[in-house]
Amino acid sequence: MNKVYPSAAEALKGVVADGQLMAVGGFGLCGIPEALIAALRDSGVKNLTVISNNAGVDGFGLGQLLETRQIVKMISSYVGENKEFERQYLAGELQLEFTPQGTLAEKLRAGGAGIPAFFTKTGVGTLVAEGKETREFDGAVYVMERSLRPEVSLVKAWKADESGNLLFRRTARNFNPAVAMAGRITIAEVEEIVPTGTFDPDSVHLPGIYVHRIVLNKTPEKRIEKRTLTEKAGA
Repeated sequence: MNKVYPSAAEALKGVVADGQLMAVGGFGLCGIPEALIAALRDSGVKNLTVISNNAGVDGFGLGQLLETRQIVKMISSYVGENKEFERQYLAGELQLEFTPQGTLAEKLRAGGAGIPAFFTKTGVGTLVAEGKETREFDGAVYVMERSLRPEVSLVKAWKADESGNLLFRRTARNFNPAVAMAGRITIAEVEEIVPTGTFDPDSVHLPGIYVHRIVLNKTPEKRIEKRTLTEKAGA
């Protein structure tokens, strides 16, 4: 089975559709599948519910899909640094399901592991727990959270072999493995593709069984959200 596709647009073809639940890897702008997001924008699919820790920034990452109104709901942990997101949310044009960061990671991990729900202390007694089942264990109250199983997951990795085994680079790993495992169909954008058998099996971060399609992006932009410089003394 050939998992390598010639372009991001081709990798999305026949997979993405209006109204889907979709997950996108990354943390801020670190480790986001830039080319796949741009191709998703160009595909014109709409009414998407997107699971992602962040919502990109204005004009880049998922911010592009907000500008084109292709996203109707975000399931996120942090949504700062995006004025268009703020405007749409405050105007009632965009739905938002705030989820604590650790809970979001576990909802994705559980979805990939086939676990339909789990109990956590996080959010008990707050808006996060409203309308959800609670239960007491060993004298403490826990809230039940449902796992997430997106129809399509888009992730970014450093390297892939032709079978879809992935290596991530440092902090760019972040949410990507959990997002990849949770997706019913997972598409990976990578900077290098090597023949199957190149990787030492012990070095593989995510087995290829979770990856259905691969697209090469040799030169991603890799934007930095905020560049901070420290002035030298006496300069």
